[in-house]
Amino acid sequence: MESNRRVGELTENRAPLAGLSAQRLRDYGGILVTTVLTALFLKTFVIEAFIIPTPSMEKSLLVGDCVLVNKFIYGVRTPRHVPFMNAEFPFLKLPGLTTPGRGDVVVFDFPGKRDEVRASISNRFIKRCVAVGGDTVRIVGGLLSVNGTVFAAQSEVMEGSRIGEPNARMFPGGSKYTPDNYGPVVVPKKGDVIPLATTNIPLWKVLIEREGHGVDVRADGMILVDGRSCREYRIERDYVFVLGDNRDNSLDSRFWGYLPADNIIGKAMIVYWSSDDQVDDKGPGSVRWSRIGTIIQ
Repeated sequence: MESNRRVGELTENRAPLAGLSAQRLRDYGGILVTTVLTALFLKTFVIEAFIIPTPSMEKSLLVGDCVLVNKFIYGVRTPRHVPFMNAEFPFLKLPGLTTPGRGDVVVFDFPGKRDEVRASISNRFIKRCVAVGGDTVRIVGGLLSVNGTVFAAQSEVMEGSRIGEPNARMFPGGSKYTPDNYGPVVVPKKGDVIPLATTNIPLWKVLIEREGHGVDVRADGMILVDGRSCREYRIERDYVFVLGDNRDNSLDSRFWGYLPADNIIGKAMIVYWSSDDQVDDKGPGSVRWSRIGTIIQ
């Protein structure tokens, strides 16, 4: 009898323990799911971390800097691609607290090479917005001017006057511009009406096609947009002009054109970590402690 009672006691004690364990598992599972969904929401719509892979923003940002990007400030937008799948979301963007402004360091989806309607590679860039719609951009001897105001060079190697040879890679095609002597060009904005002619179609053809329209230039010089003869076109999107601070080593608007404001993911705000991969010691000696917490300006 004693033996049976002990067995019964053990059996009775197991049930509450088993029930408690199951409840804890459900609680932990709920916490885990909530945490993952919250992190995914914040990463998708509010803030995201990026690492600087190239020296195009030196000396403002160094290779190995890890930055936090505010994705909410310019307006919440849906991701362009489904994660882990070769599929696209319908694009939707809500109004933001502000719009991209001159001097903002922005992260954006690369719109494509100069002559590409759709980017052949899916990549994200970080550059400085130097001009917005309606601004006139010019670079003379490596020095940038916007609406006639000259800005000091960000990189030491840009100081001085240069001429340089025409570069066939520059935007727009056939312009004979160089990286150090560029423009003037006027950044388009939504609502602008531009005249179309055979002389300026290299400047506008890809932009119009990126806005979703077909463009054909007939042998007699007639320009067709969506099959209709057009002598002018109304811009449908807002654009900005972006440059790398290290303009001697930057693939930017000089080479591939105006950046649609809709492509901008967010504004780089702060360096939260920085590590120098060139240092042999990958331990604490590789950490750039002085850069941690730096506000990006």
